Amino acid sequence: MNFKELGLNEQLIESISYMGFDQATPIQERAIPQILNGIDLIACAQTGTGKTAAFILPVIHQLLEGERNHIISTVVIVPTRELAIQIDQQIQGFSYFTDIASIAIYGGGDGDNWEEQKKAITNGVDIIVATPGKFIAHLNMGYMNLTQVGHVILDEADRMLDIGFHDDILRIFSYMPKQRQTLMFSATMPSKIRDLASKILKSPEEITIAISKPAEGVMQAVYLCYDTKKAEFIKWLINDKPSCKSIIIFSSTKREVSDTVRTLRNKEYQVEGISSDLVQSEREAVLNRFRSKETRVLVATDVMSRGIDIKDINLVINYNVPSDAEDYVHRVGRTARAETTGIAVTLVNPDDMYKFLRIERLIEREILKVPIPEHIGESPKWSPNATDKRNSSKGGKGKKFFKKRN
Repeated sequence: MNFKELGLNEQLIESISYMGFDQATPIQERAIPQILNGIDLIACAQTGTGKTAAFILPVIHQLLEGERNHIISTVVIVPTRELAIQIDQQIQGFSYFTDIASIAIYGGGDGDNWEEQKKAITNGVDIIVATPGKFIAHLNMGYMNLTQVGHVILDEADRMLDIGFHDDILRIFSYMPKQRQTLMFSATMPSKIRDLASKILKSPEEITIAISKPAEGVMQAVYLCYDTKKAEFIKWLINDKPSCKSIIIFSSTKREVSDTVRTLRNKEYQVEGISSDLVQSEREAVLNRFRSKETRVLVATDVMSRGIDIKDINLVINYNVPSDAEDYVHRVGRTARAETTGIAVTLVNPDDMYKFLRIERLIEREILKVPIPEHIGESPKWSPNATDKRNSSKGGKGKKFFKKRN
């Protein structure tokens, strides 16, 4: 189905076409008509399925079709500053041929950033995209007028609850008008999400799209690797894949990010790390260099695994297995976006084998297990139900595996 068939405003169709979009994704095709009908909605869709447009397009349509006075009419609550910036940028793109105004509100900036946000709020803005803490900070100052809010959207709701924003979310909703449309988008649907939905949504419709399944275009592989060999193996893998111009390595800790960046640095290509240790301006600069392909390899903590829209990522490397099986989907979801293809590699030591088995059960798919090349070292055997034993395995298949598929 194309966007014209969804009955969207002509100005909005023009902006969508200008951005190069024509056909709606499944989540957009199912969610947009429901939202246009004013129904509360709880939608479950994985990263990379187009869910941001699924809620932003119908909201902009309703703003264009109705009467506006530039008092806040839509609030989007998100877990991270990066996601707030990304969604605000998409709103600006979709509303390019309209007079819709939006602003991203998040922490980590300086006093000028706060004043800029305050000025937009007090002078009038249609859509606010905000992290919970910073939204509440402005709310506490008494100049935020929420009386005209007709749409409240929670994006990455499961991640917000994981971070600990449950009470903040309920507090924010206590200030919202009772007559409103509430939309909740989440990549997963645990019981805590349904409990929250029961408190803030009214008789919602529910949509589930490809829950917890990596995109079809992702070629997934597991390399069986001891921790002491991970850095050397990653070096080999990157050097063996010159066609991969945009690579993300996910690790669980900030220390691993620093150590990996230090290990991979060389004269052939640029490697940078990103974590909460960087201030917001530094993080944005790092991301911009990665988007522009100035930086080939980005090493990141899990804050990057959701909500960052970076196109054309060729290779995702999981330095370790995510503790939460569902996070694997979001890490892997950074590649093969918008029907492209990509490679996702996970390094698995003996201690992490059972965790990866849980991932396979979740995605209902067995992933190919490959030993690291012999010249790097021995590999543990795949034995997820066994204790950590240094069982050696003949290497050398890793390089052959990738050569066959490129």
